[in-house]
Amino acid sequence: MVQDGERVLFSTSPEYFQAAKAELLDVYAGNQTGPVSVQRLGPDLGRLSGPGVRIGHLARVCEDRPVAFVKHLTAERAELPLSAVGDLDAAVDHVQRVAAEVDADKLAVQSWVSGQNPASYGSAELARRCMAALTGMGKTTGRANMPKTLSLCLTRAGLSIGLASAAEQLSDWPGGRTRLARSDDQISRAEFKLEEAFQTFGIRPPSSGTALDLGASPGGWTRVLRRSGITVWAIDPGDLDDRLRRDRGVRHIQMTAGAFFRSEHRRFDMVVNDMKMDPELSCRLMLDAAQLLRPSALAVVTLKLSGHRSVKVVRECLDLLRQRYRVRAARQLHHNRHEVTVVAECR
Repeated sequence: MVQDGERVLFSTSPEYFQAAKAELLDVYAGNQTGPVSVQRLGPDLGRLSGPGVRIGHLARVCEDRPVAFVKHLTAERAELPLSAVGDLDAAVDHVQRVAAEVDADKLAVQSWVSGQNPASYGSAELARRCMAALTGMGKTTGRANMPKTLSLCLTRAGLSIGLASAAEQLSDWPGGRTRLARSDDQISRAEFKLEEAFQTFGIRPPSSGTALDLGASPGGWTRVLRRSGITVWAIDPGDLDDRLRRDRGVRHIQMTAGAFFRSEHRRFDMVVNDMKMDPELSCRLMLDAAQLLRPSALAVVTLKLSGHRSVKVVRECLDLLRQRYRVRAARQLHHNRHEVTVVAECR
């Protein structure tokens, strides 16, 4: 505990660490109980500490505000120097001591490395050994889907051990690093972005009705939507993958989104947009799309960032979308690069 506050470890993209830091400090701007601070522990790992810092409150703020550049949270229970955990047996022993104080019979164990691994063992080996040791203590263990998770992060300084509930973590993957398997029929790697959004935010397309895929070519997001059973109108002057052209549940409209909006008047049940364009223009396109959506229709859009003024750009884009949508989530996901994925509902 730090001055009646917790030390919370957060994960972010290395390129957007400063953006995540700015967002977190803004959460506690004007904190009446004292200043909070952010320390960088690794390329994609930081520590937030100070009076009033609580992981439960912070997790709710990250989702409600939303905080876009933080992927994963855990409350730090121990910080061990490399000299104390250079040996795998010693590291497992320290993890056991922390776990013994956790009031939970079921624990997920997740391990990862931020930066170059300074230890003689890998994160996967550390997780396996710790799970075996905790099982020997009478605890039920797994890699995910448990009420609480022990997070083990190796940095060049040593080992940080964190604990969080499923609701507090923001992501049920080590450090928010979602790993999705490539399928044989995958059209493009962009599919991972939509699949991760569905998994992270607990959303699914409606199983019936019709969705719009703006800028669909070559059709990766269309393919993901079709797996749910929804009919897709793929809007793009470019070509679609041959398999989608043969799919009777896909209608390819070979025109720009703007031209389509001017010519179409029917209502749709969902819209997705992964177009490579300025984020403000992309959001204005989504405002135009709203006129064709049913109330509460789901919308997913990626905001393409340049790396400059990222926090300000995302906030301005969310304010723009709120003219016609209720923003449900906005986060830079693991499969995003210089992007933030936004999930919203049409008003």
